[in-house]
Amino acid sequence: MILWAIFGYLLGSVPFGLVITRALGLGDLRQIGSGNIGATNVLRTGNKGAALATLLLDSGKGAIAVLLARHFGGETAAVLAGGAAFLGHCFPVWLRFQGGKGVATFLGTLIALCWPVGLIACATWALTAAISRISSLSALLAAALAPVFAWGLGRLDIAAVAVFMAALIFLRHHANITRLMAGTEPRIGRKD
Repeated sequence: MILWAIFGYLLGSVPFGLVITRALGLGDLRQIGSGNIGATNVLRTGNKGAALATLLLDSGKGAIAVLLARHFGGETAAVLAGGAAFLGHCFPVWLRFQGGKGVATFLGTLIALCWPVGLIACATWALTAAISRISSLSALLAAALAPVFAWGLGRLDIAAVAVFMAALIFLRHHANITRLMAGTEPRIGRKD
C-alpha cells in the first residue's frame, strides 16, 4: 500500500501546466496571472488548447493512479493512490511543494474511484461555472458536495477521501475565498 501511495504521489506531482506552457514558449506559468500551475491559470495565457491539455493531463494523472492501483492492488490501493496523486499535485516535490489547487486532479480521481460521484461533481462544477463564470466558486461547491454525493450513493470509503481532498481544496483556495467575499474574484477566461 505504501508503494501505491508513493506511485500516486509521484504521478500526481508532475506539473503539466508548467511543462506545457514552457514547451509552447508561453513563459513561466508561476509568473503569470495567479501564479497557479493549473488549467484556469493556463487559460489566462490566452492559449485555450494549452489550458485544455492541462485540464486533461491533470485530471488524467489522478485517474491513471487510481486505475492502475485498482487493477494491481485492489480498491484500498486505488483510494490511497488517488488521494496521494491529489496530494502530489498540490504539493509536488519537484516544485518545492508549491503546486496547484488540485481541482482537475480531484475530479479525475473521483471519476476513476466512483464514476457516478465524479460525474455529479463535474456537473456541479460545470453548472456553477456556467452561471457564475467563477472557477474558484465552482471548484469549492463541487468539492464541498462531493462527499455528500458519495455518502448518498453508499460509498463511505469515497466520501472519506473526498472529505480529505475537499479540505485541501478549501485550504488551497483561501485567497480565492477572500476575493469571493470581497466580490473581486476574476471570471473564467480573464487575462491578468
